[in-house]
Amino acid sequence: MSHFTVRQFLDACRGTWYGPAELLEKTIQGVTVDSRLVQEGCLFVAVPGERVDGHCFIPKVYEKGALCAVSQQKLSDPAGPYLLVDNTLQALKDAAEAFRKTLSIPVVGITGSVGKTSTKEMIASVLSQKYQVLKTPGNFNNEIGVPLTIFMIDECHEAAVLEMGMNHFGEMHRLSRMVRPTHCVFTNIGVAHLEYLGSREGILKAKTEMLDYAAENAGIFINGDDDMLAALKDRAVTYGRESSNQVWADQVENLGLDGVRCRIHAGEQTITVTIPLPGTHMVYNACAGVSVGRSLGLTAEQIKKGIETLKPLSGRSNILHTRRYTLVDDCYNSNPVSVCAMLDVLEYALTRKVAILGDMGELGDRSEELHGSVGKHIQKLHTDVVVTIGTLSKAIHETAQNSQALCLHYDTVDAFLNAKDQILQDGDSILIKASHYMNFGQIVTALSD
Repeated sequence: MSHFTVRQFLDACRGTWYGPAELLEKTIQGVTVDSRLVQEGCLFVAVPGERVDGHCFIPKVYEKGALCAVSQQKLSDPAGPYLLVDNTLQALKDAAEAFRKTLSIPVVGITGSVGKTSTKEMIASVLSQKYQVLKTPGNFNNEIGVPLTIFMIDECHEAAVLEMGMNHFGEMHRLSRMVRPTHCVFTNIGVAHLEYLGSREGILKAKTEMLDYAAENAGIFINGDDDMLAALKDRAVTYGRESSNQVWADQVENLGLDGVRCRIHAGEQTITVTIPLPGTHMVYNACAGVSVGRSLGLTAEQIKKGIETLKPLSGRSNILHTRRYTLVDDCYNSNPVSVCAMLDVLEYALTRKVAILGDMGELGDRSEELHGSVGKHIQKLHTDVVVTIGTLSKAIHETAQNSQALCLHYDTVDAFLNAKDQILQDGDSILIKASHYMNFGQIVTALSD
């Protein structure tokens, strides 16, 4: 943020300044809503939360060197300068929008029902072979995380890759207004967030709100194998496994838990790559990386290197080789499509296959049916042991019992951990997957010992 001043932030959010006039010309060194992350020259935005109100921490941030605070409460005897606004969250978004307008770098926006984060990582890995890239950290993909990520863009960055998540109509519209993507990537339209969006048609409508504030002549890149995204085909670059796409893959070879090899065709170029993460679904991510990379001038060699040097994220299809087991750590988030995809990955293991599955959130009225669909998928596979944990996952357990697998259900993570030594065997390949709130990271930690 080397060029954005307090005055520019003030003008963007139409607030009132309480402090020395000369500080208005100071350059902001960073923006945060977390008082623990405040550093010298930082601007602290006090956002009221469900459990904690950021205003309680305003006195402490001055002690840590904060340049000023942004408050929606008038402060009596403040310990430092502050901006008074009507709504701090809206001020954060308005200022991020203003800051984004000062940037001229390419900004890739990524959305979809499944695969946003892995696609973000793939595209960022590809683009980093030519550009200095900023990418969304962690799960900063909502109306707080996106503006904070935008404020992380510095003069050293030559491109940004931003993940954009949503679960309500209008949310993507607001994110797009801040991001103003020059390149729009749509991974797929699945069944996540049916609770709020009603149907796949509703999900498509909500996701394509990204285009509301896209840059003029923005590139659009879609999974051409997705039936719902077909509505965008006439104005998009299509990628996928079907040869009708502009970027497409064949000769897909599964390397088990060590990754997948394929050949990708793009115009006159053909690239043979080894993707170092498991699952044939990674082919789609690689094709998206090729599509965006080509549009931004990367060579075939640079694209290939970017794909083949991709690093896994903790909790996202991360393969861990421990003393006793091979773990597939994919416990960051979960939905029926991604669970079935990872169960398919587990099929490639050469040892006994164990799936430890937990509840999937935000599936609406069809939650029981969709959990049951995972159990039905297991019926088609060769999984040796299926462990389900939680209330909702009971539906997985009930349908999976018609498979060849040994099926066990536990109400809590602790109950499973107490029984794990009677269930697991040395050499097992173990998939660990659930929605983040299930805290399956505890299982990963316990099995890593």
